[in-house]
Amino acid sequence: MSQSPSSSASSFDEYCAQKAAPAGSSAYYALRQAPLARQPLLTALFALRRELEETVKDTTDPTVGRTKLAWWQKETAALAAGQPSHPVSHALAAHWDDIEAQAPMLRTLVAGFEMDLDQARYLDFANLTRYIERVGGTFASAVASVTARERERTREWAPALGNALMLAQFVQELGNDARHGRIYLPIDELQRYGVTAAELINRKYTPAFTELMRFQTDRARESLHAALAGVPVSERATQRTLKAQAAMALALLEEIERDQFQVLHQRIALTPIRKLWIAWRAARKR
Repeated sequence: MSQSPSSSASSFDEYCAQKAAPAGSSAYYALRQAPLARQPLLTALFALRRELEETVKDTTDPTVGRTKLAWWQKETAALAAGQPSHPVSHALAAHWDDIEAQAPMLRTLVAGFEMDLDQARYLDFANLTRYIERVGGTFASAVASVTARERERTREWAPALGNALMLAQFVQELGNDARHGRIYLPIDELQRYGVTAAELINRKYTPAFTELMRFQTDRARESLHAALAGVPVSERATQRTLKAQAAMALALLEEIERDQFQVLHQRIALTPIRKLWIAWRAARKR
């Protein structure tokens, strides 16, 4: 017995919700702040990013990773042509009325994750920024455009917010990323503070590491505050999901700092109830 179009769409939405925003996750609370009608599309976007992250981080063979990302590039073209095959693509097609116009942005996002297969270390912050902009900046632009009053102007301010969110993510995920062979702290900054990649991989805490992490945390925090200040007054009420994400990231950085940057052997996180309160409050702040 075949499914009706509505039941099929529902199953695609359910797949995206399970992939992108399991109950209690930061994404779950950030997405819940968006207008109800836009939540399925935003959830599909978050699910797409999660699919791409898993493709890169859970694939040990770069050749396999490239093959999978090449498939996603073809899938974005198929999506633009109205022929999606993946559950996430089906959800995007169902909820994004101008999907063809958004295809270049999705291709840029996939290309950003392809950089992970070519490069596990970055010489300096300028090099790292190119990666951050392709992934974080592009994704935030897509998210912002879903609810923005002036879609065409989101690229003027949304990328900075996406970039800042990635800087905060690098702090939280440092230990986990290092164990997967990726260190998103620039080599010249490690050298400046006298910290080696081997120390990060082997979870060695030192006074030099503490100073390095204080610098990384301060930069992420300052970037978040600057990006939030850069959201146009006319868009502050529309960007509930991104504002909730930023507020949770700021609170998490405080938690990490309070825990003396003990991120190499564990993943420090906020409790679900705290995420709920922070996200709700931030979404309603003008």
